[in-house]
Order: sequence, then structure tokens, then C-alpha cells
Amino acid sequence: MKTVYLIADGMGGWPLEELGGKTTMEAAVTPNMDELAKTGIVGRAQTVPEGMPPGSDVANMALLGFDPATYHTGRGPIEAAAQGLELDPDDLVWRLNLVTVSKLNIDGFMRDYSSGHISTDVSRPVVEALQERLGNDTYTFIPGIQYRHLLVQKGGALTDDAKLNVNPPHDITDKPIKLDLRVFSRSPFLWDLIFEAKEILEDRDVNMSIANSIWPWGQGRPLNLPNFKETFGLDGAVISAVDLIKGLGFASGMEVLDVEGATGLLETNYEGKVDAALNYLKDNDFVFVHLEGPDECGHGGDASEKVEAISRFDSRVVAPMREALKDEEVNWIITCDHFTPIAERTHTMDAVPFIINKPGCEASGVSEFSEKTADSTGLKLENGFELLSFALNNAGK
Repeated sequence: MKTVYLIADGMGGWPLEELGGKTTMEAAVTPNMDELAKTGIVGRAQTVPEGMPPGSDVANMALLGFDPATYHTGRGPIEAAAQGLELDPDDLVWRLNLVTVSKLNIDGFMRDYSSGHISTDVSRPVVEALQERLGNDTYTFIPGIQYRHLLVQKGGALTDDAKLNVNPPHDITDKPIKLDLRVFSRSPFLWDLIFEAKEILEDRDVNMSIANSIWPWGQGRPLNLPNFKETFGLDGAVISAVDLIKGLGFASGMEVLDVEGATGLLETNYEGKVDAALNYLKDNDFVFVHLEGPDECGHGGDASEKVEAISRFDSRVVAPMREALKDEEVNWIITCDHFTPIAERTHTMDAVPFIINKPGCEASGVSEFSEKTADSTGLKLENGFELLSFALNNAGK
């Protein structure tokens, strides 16, 4: 039996007045997910353990079956794994955003965590210039994708910098940066690095984007995950536009399938992701397909775009995969990693709705797939990392 695991990042949300009291999931056109829900098992899973931040790093690690409370070290180390960086055990790896702030002082606000969704061809030379001018024996700037980059601090895990609690920039959109600047100020070298980077970003020969500051956060020691095949007995692959998911795949020994034109935004190569998944499933057992679009729309606070992102996930991912695999025995798992409510414009701790649909499963009896119907079944997995094992071994028995 093939297992198809489809993730619409940030799909869950809260009711909105502008949608007549519906959530974006309820307002979206999702006939394929609704059909799978009607004949499948529907419930909720707590992907983010109590006391941990509700980030995609924590939540997707749980969805892949690994307990974040045991294995999670930070966002940066996961993305470093995607790049295959050779790291020492005591290195501290920071996720590094290129951001736009109103001003880099205690009166400043976070205006854009993504610098207008800066493109990779614009951001890469900027990060390379930062490395050329500021890189040294302690700090190394590593270019990534779009606004998502890395900063490696040699031996930093042995310093107090490892304990700094900096807000993810997407959590403080249009909010003051004063508290985070106070956190940065506890590390004199990191503080200097941020302000030296500001001067470089002001150089129009280096940077023509709206990025005007770097934002290090999500730091931790290098990641070490169990092998996916040894754990679950499946040859598996991940498909995503973002290094976070790729890093989880690399770290657990899965195949990582790159798709040209995959952006992590509403406009992405849906068909390419579907084709890559179907080709892989010809000879293998398990594929994890991740779409970032709903989450980005949630961070943007745009309800209509998030509704569209969820509708496209249904029509351009779920529908063609169902059609292509209609003659196969398939274990469908469909969910999101966390909520990204429009009202909050960031992630929340809500337990996520899920569908499991495979031969022999006993239907939960819901009429559609939504946060509300998932709640109505009374099925809740308190440990979200058990969702995959539940779907593989228990559901339907």
C-alpha cells in the first residue's frame, strides 16, 4: 500500500466576520478533501508539545513521526541539514532572515519578515556580501532561499548566545522590536554584527531590495534524527520548496526531491510537485508533499488569498493525485502542521485537523473537512508525533 501524506502548511484558522463566520478552510472549495473526510477517519492532533513554540520546524518534525521534545534543537539546524553543511557538535546555527524594519532601534517595528518576499537571485548576492565583509573565524553567513538564510556561530553552543530567546520575525509583523533588541544586546558580538550588517544593506551597490536588517533567530546545535526507513520500514521522500522540510528529510535519511519552480508561495509549481510524487511512488512506498502557500497567506493577513491557497491545494494537489492513484490501494493522510489564523498573522498552538483514509478504515461520519468537523468526532491525538504511526498501524483496525 502506498502512503500519501499531504501537508497544507498553516491551513487551519479561526472564524472570520469577513467570511460570514467561517474559517478559511470552511470557505475554501475543497470537494476532494471533503470526499476523503466523508469516508475516512477525521480528528485532531496536537503537533506542538506544551511549552514549545508553534513553529513549522516543531510541527513538521512531529508530522514526520519524531518527537520534537526529544529531537528538536532549533530552526536553524534543520535548514542547515538541507544544505548538507558540515558542522561541529558545538556550533550554533541561526536561521537568518533578511527583514524590513521601520528603524533599527527601540522605537522600531517589524514591517516585513520576508523583505517583500525577496527573490533568491536578489538575496543571495546580499548574503554573499555580508560574508565577504563580516564573515570571520566565529561567524559564517550561508546563503539560502528567498529571505531564508543561515548564520553559523563557531562554538556558539557553549556560550550564553545559545539561550537567547529571539522572536521569529513572522510572529511580530507590525509589532515593536524593542524587546528583541534587548535580547540581542546581551550578546555584544551579535549586536555589533547586526548593526554592521545594517550599514552594508544600506549600500545600494550591494542591496537593491527593501531588506534593511538581518534577523538571527531559531538557533541550536546540529540536528540528529533517527533514520526514517529504520523507524517506519518505508522508503520515503519529501517534496517542498522550503529548506526546513528538506532538512528534516535529509536528517532522517529520506530522499529529497527538488521541483523546479516550487516557490513556497501561492504561485508555485503544483503540477511539478504532483509529478515528482507520482514518479517516486512508482517504485517506493511513502511520500510527504508540503505546500507552504496557505501559511504565507496567513502571515500576510489576506483571507481571500488564504482561501484561494487552500482551494488550489485541493484542486491542484489532492485532486490529480487521487485521479492518478484511483486504481491503487492508498493510505491518505491530509493535514496541516499548525494554524496560521488571519487575525493573528502568526502560528498558534491549536491542535490540527487531519484525515486518514485507507482501505478498511471506519468512517468518522463527517460531511466535510474543517476544523469544526474534526472537533466533532472527539478523536484527538495528544502527541502529534504519533499521527503517522496511528495512520500506518492502527487506523481502521
